[in-house]
Amino acid sequence: MNKLALYFRLVRADKPIGILLLLWPTLWALWMAAGGTPDWHVVLIFVLGTALMRSAGCAINDYADRDFDRHVKRTVDRPVTSGRIKAWEAVMVAAVLALISFLLILPLNTLTKQLSVVALVVAGTYPYFKRFFAIPQAYLGIAFGFGIPMAFAAIQGQVPAVAWWLLVANIFWAVAYDTEYAMVDRDDDLKIGMRTSAITFGRYDVAAVMLCYGVALAIDLACGWLLGLRWWFVGGVVVAAGMALYHYTLIRDRDRMRCFAAFRHNNWLGAALFAGVALDYALG
Repeated sequence: MNKLALYFRLVRADKPIGILLLLWPTLWALWMAAGGTPDWHVVLIFVLGTALMRSAGCAINDYADRDFDRHVKRTVDRPVTSGRIKAWEAVMVAAVLALISFLLILPLNTLTKQLSVVALVVAGTYPYFKRFFAIPQAYLGIAFGFGIPMAFAAIQGQVPAVAWWLLVANIFWAVAYDTEYAMVDRDDDLKIGMRTSAITFGRYDVAAVMLCYGVALAIDLACGWLLGLRWWFVGGVVVAAGMALYHYTLIRDRDRMRCFAAFRHNNWLGAALFAGVALDYALG
């Protein structure tokens, strides 16, 4: 396998679910901040920047976890862990992608640039939180949702309270879907001493996932209503809630592959919420 193909795998370009889970909250925020009509140049900057930063985050994650991943069934064959890419190459790839992402936002205002530095720090430090933080998925939610305050900053030149509440909602959503993901690796994580929400919640993991879905959707609903969104948006939230209930049927028996399927299905939950936002502005 040539280097480009290995780099492709390093940044998970073959697994776009991570990009989508980052992108949906960013798109909600862009539409809400702009009242349904965001500047398409700004949208393009955020879409490209989201893809690049998620890819950079994957490279840093593999660098940080290179000695742990060899003990986990799902990750043992990753390029850095398997030795096909050197650790310094992963750091180089992450640095290049982060630099390109920063160059993309140069046309945007100063506040957005300042927030991008915070986003970079959060993304770069997330892999290390799994060593000591009982629920690192909450920190992941900050990393995956920081496009929300950045979107408001880029469009409005400020970050109103509703943007921070949307970020809180995203934290709860991330805890829900990444706990489903962590349930897949629970046995391996216990052996190597990695901290995850699936381990912390223990036998209450399924209940915790469903509670987090409920809190996230309730906050999203309240934020949308405060911004003047009405029935199309409510419809999107209802569809998303139905999907969350479907996830319960997948994870209740804690089967590894069904938990992984529930995690991947969150792409459609995020899409349903965005469809509700976009349709309400377009047709409401």
